[in-house]
Amino acid sequence: MASSSSSGLTFKLHPLVIVNISDHYTRVKSQMNPPLTSTSSSATVINNNTNGVEHHQQAPRVYGCVIGVQRGRTVEIFNSFELLYDPSTHSLDRPFLEKKQELYKKVFPNFYILGWYSTGSDAQESDMYIHKALMDINESPLYVLLNPSINHAQKDLPVTIYESELHVIDGIPQLIFVRSSYTIETVEAERISVDHVAHLKPSDGGSAATQLAAHLTGIHSAIKMLNSRIRVLHHYLVGMQKGDIPCENSLLRQVSSLLRRLPAIESEKFQDDFLMEYNDTLLITYLAMFTNCSSTMNELVDKFNTAYDRHSRRGGRTAFI
Repeated sequence: MASSSSSGLTFKLHPLVIVNISDHYTRVKSQMNPPLTSTSSSATVINNNTNGVEHHQQAPRVYGCVIGVQRGRTVEIFNSFELLYDPSTHSLDRPFLEKKQELYKKVFPNFYILGWYSTGSDAQESDMYIHKALMDINESPLYVLLNPSINHAQKDLPVTIYESELHVIDGIPQLIFVRSSYTIETVEAERISVDHVAHLKPSDGGSAATQLAAHLTGIHSAIKMLNSRIRVLHHYLVGMQKGDIPCENSLLRQVSSLLRRLPAIESEKFQDDFLMEYNDTLLITYLAMFTNCSSTMNELVDKFNTAYDRHSRRGGRTAFI
């Protein structure tokens, strides 16, 4: 791999691409490595200590296409979408790629596939397979590589853009990856949106973490109170059984009625009804969240149009989108 590119192209990368790649990697990693319970974690630690070997699961790699425009010698990367690629067989899902390309063409007719992206610390030899597979769409695709590992000493973005160049190595012409420099480019709408999202706060002025902590504290207090009352009831029944406390039939009937309801909670019908109600609650929550986000975005657009409308004094209005 050569040190730097000699093509003379200027690359401009938009923040949305970096966010998409990071989100893609985070979702895939979360699905491959679900959170471990304390029991399973302890068992894993014990086994590893017993064998004297530490097992580190290999970080997943994700793949996708980057799209944008090229004006002369300037290449501007605006967006990206995921790809279905099998690294073991080096097979690319062509129908999926063509369908995605067709959908993006309807929304962004001026955007073209400029190359592809992946994650990792450095470009690998196997990356050339997918690179060559995309050459029928773009004869000189670019390669955007995001390094997901955390390095606190690094101040630059962990993103590298590669181009492919034909070099003669040991008398054999070969395609190799060469590094290219880039700059971060943002438009006014992106800057306002990113800044607005970064400073989002609940309506009461508190932070989201504070609201979550208060909610979890309330649930914990309720469970603690329920546990304490169950303990009081248990001690009362034990004392009544030993004869230390006089028998009270009205209380025993209430306890019996409560206990008869417990087996119904473990039935299959209860589980189905519970899951259905739980899913409905989640759906309503998601819809409410989407509605809130849409309302906030509409307010932001109205404020932007009001602030930057040059014809507002004459009664005109220029739409932002």
